[in-house]
Amino acid sequence: MNAHDLSMPLAIGRLDSGGRLIDAEPLLMELNQRAGGSQGAALAVPQVAALARLAQRLGIAISRNVIAADGDDDIELWVRAEPEMGGLRLEVSGWRPRPAWRATASDPERDGDFFRSAADWLWETDASLRITFLSIEAGERYGFDSGEMLGQPLTRLFALEHDETGNLPILNAVTAQARFDGQKAELRGTGRLVRLAATPRTDPGGRFAGFVGAAHMIDEAPPPPVLDAPVPGPAAPFGGFPDSFSQRLDRALRGPLSKIIANADSISAETEGPLKTDYAEYAADIANAGRHLLGLVEDLVDLQAVERDDFAPLQEPVDLADVARRAAGLLTVRANQADVRIDKSALDEEMPVTGEFRRALQVLVNLIGNAVRYSPPGGMVWLRLERDGDMGCVIVADQGKGIAQEDQARIFEKFGRVDASEPGGSGLGLYISRRLARAMGGDLLVDSAPGMGARFVFTLPMRG
Repeated sequence: MNAHDLSMPLAIGRLDSGGRLIDAEPLLMELNQRAGGSQGAALAVPQVAALARLAQRLGIAISRNVIAADGDDDIELWVRAEPEMGGLRLEVSGWRPRPAWRATASDPERDGDFFRSAADWLWETDASLRITFLSIEAGERYGFDSGEMLGQPLTRLFALEHDETGNLPILNAVTAQARFDGQKAELRGTGRLVRLAATPRTDPGGRFAGFVGAAHMIDEAPPPPVLDAPVPGPAAPFGGFPDSFSQRLDRALRGPLSKIIANADSISAETEGPLKTDYAEYAADIANAGRHLLGLVEDLVDLQAVERDDFAPLQEPVDLADVARRAAGLLTVRANQADVRIDKSALDEEMPVTGEFRRALQVLVNLIGNAVRYSPPGGMVWLRLERDGDMGCVIVADQGKGIAQEDQARIFEKFGRVDASEPGGSGLGLYISRRLARAMGGDLLVDSAPGMGARFVFTLPMRG
């Protein structure tokens, strides 16, 4: 299908809460694929992804005109991004082609700019993040044709990676039209990692005109070891795996697992016609197993993040009452399926604390999800807000079978499970949640007894 076919001016897509493309109509899906993206991975069209991230962060619908690179052409789009439960809805219309970009003669004065002293090589883009300059030595050293890359989207050369907070620094910079540093990426087709930094440039009218950037290689191969005199180094993190292990695991498994889940759900729902009951049930089992594995991958990614020595959540103003209500909303469908009711705090209740919104939401989704999982049919999960001195608290209480005193320390251990035969997660959720709570200056505690349900208390420092 031609991406500029105006007979189909509107394409709709959905992103999950992490900015990954869940599904999209062909026009948008193909544009994303031409930018180097795929279903189940982060949206690869930077201008659209930046708008989606802004809408999700503000929690409101945003509409804006953007210009994106599409093959050899630029394309003008009108994008509407609207948050919805568990993610975000995109509506992309317009699809008006613009004149193709043409490379200009290189500027010899670039050799003297301030990036040259520290960077391994240089790059530049226009306002649509199309590459307008690449150091010739970069292609010679890393196996790509710098000339052929001119005019291509930046994402055709780099596979961008999220940082420890789940953000893409380059997208924040596009939104703010500001300098960025520390954007990690993989140099496509090489397996090599690179750190990108750039400053924005403007046209004579003061409008954003692109980036002038630098690339720093960060995974050069170490020298071979001396076999007869090995020198022991520091223990590798995360059970002996390198720092990038969880990110590579996430990239390798998330896409295939997402496809397995989507296809199995489609079969189970009999969208293509009726099936034998056994086959539909098998498909549902496959989808559930896929979700379990995908949850484990996400837990391993979070585990490596929270165990890094330099892990530091954001310290931003957060309304803990609002976070609790949002977390409960995300789990409403699961609770209804389990015949469990969630009793949320009133809409006018507030609990101003300091922490990171995304991480606080992650903790509460884990706590409420556990409470729903272990509640009996017809049971209730209560969310209550309290203030304890200079700490704000959210209490998540259930009517489950409770936790014995001798088991309460174990549930916060890595891979800790009281009864491994019970259905549940990876045994990492509470470990990660407590690490997150304490990293934000709070804590996560439990009060329970057999037959009395469980009461988890999540605290964060009060604001002001």
